[in-house]
Amino acid sequence: MPTYTTIHSPLGELLLVGEESATAPGGIALASLSVPGQKNAPVVGKDWRRDDAAFGEAARQLSTYFAGQLHAFELEFADTGTEFQRRVWRALEDIPYGATTTYGALAERLGAPRAEVRALGAAIGANPLLVVRPCHRVIGADGSMRGYAGGVERKVQLLTLEGALQPMLA
Repeated sequence: MPTYTTIHSPLGELLLVGEESATAPGGIALASLSVPGQKNAPVVGKDWRRDDAAFGEAARQLSTYFAGQLHAFELEFADTGTEFQRRVWRALEDIPYGATTTYGALAERLGAPRAEVRALGAAIGANPLLVVRPCHRVIGADGSMRGYAGGVERKVQLLTLEGALQPMLA
C-alpha cells in the first residue's frame, strides 16, 4: 500500500509518494514527487495511507530548497524505472544547482549516440521525482525551455530560484 503526504510549495501542493524502506528516514523511500496538473502524475488511491511524519525529512529539505538555502537533496529514492532510465536519472542528479545542460550534452556525457537523444528525452520525461531529481535543469540547445512534465512555467520558476535564469521584470 503506497504511503503519501502533501506539502505546500511555491509550485503548488506537492504530492509525495513513498515505498517502505528499512534504511530511509521515516522508513519511506521517495518514489514520486509531483505537482498539480503534472502529466502522468499519480492519483491518491482509496487504499493509500497518509503519513505526514514519514516524509518529515523530505518536507524539511524541500522547504529549505524553496527558501534558497539547500543546493543538493539527500533523500533515499525508491528503485524504479528501466536500467536506461536509471542511468539518465543518475546523470540528472549530477547537474549542479544553478547550472543547466542541454539534451545533447547530457547524451554525450552518457555516451549515448545522437540517435538516442529522443530516448534520453523520454527518460527525462518519465522522471517521477520532479524538483529533487533536477530534470528542470535540462534545456534546449538554443536555450529554450522545453518539455517539463510540471509545465514550462514551473521549470522557469525553479531555474530562476536557483539563479540559472534572471527574474523577469513586470
